[in-house]
Amino acid sequence: MENEETVIRRNQMEDKAMEKAYSEESMWKKLKEFAIKAGGSVVYAVLLLYYTMKLKEIPLKIKAVIMGALGYFILPLDVIPDAIPGAGFTDDLGVLVAAIVTVATYIDEEVRNTAKDKLKDWFGEDSVGEHIASIDEKLS
Repeated sequence: MENEETVIRRNQMEDKAMEKAYSEESMWKKLKEFAIKAGGSVVYAVLLLYYTMKLKEIPLKIKAVIMGALGYFILPLDVIPDAIPGAGFTDDLGVLVAAIVTVATYIDEEVRNTAKDKLKDWFGEDSVGEHIASIDEKLS
């Protein structure tokens, strides 16, 4: 049985690995490659976090949370492999939504609109509402 200090140390190492996994280039590559398969909710969550991280007034601790979540999205090794149809991105969405809830006070209207506009570009005007509703509820 692990003691509390060992668990904390292991979690810190995992967080650092997620942050190292994040890069802007790899995020855009994975989004473009898997946008349709991942679905609009996952894409919207990624975009919200990405555009929030780009704000100048974001504290380093908040950026670290965002980078960790985006790093998890980018990593090919997941709790639930992305290749599993219908379930592959559910763990990614869970991590992304947890990060969104954590940083929600920094997600402003401009970030939301920028993410929605990008989502419209990729999925079309009509499909945006269904993808963002459950995530926007968490921001209220």
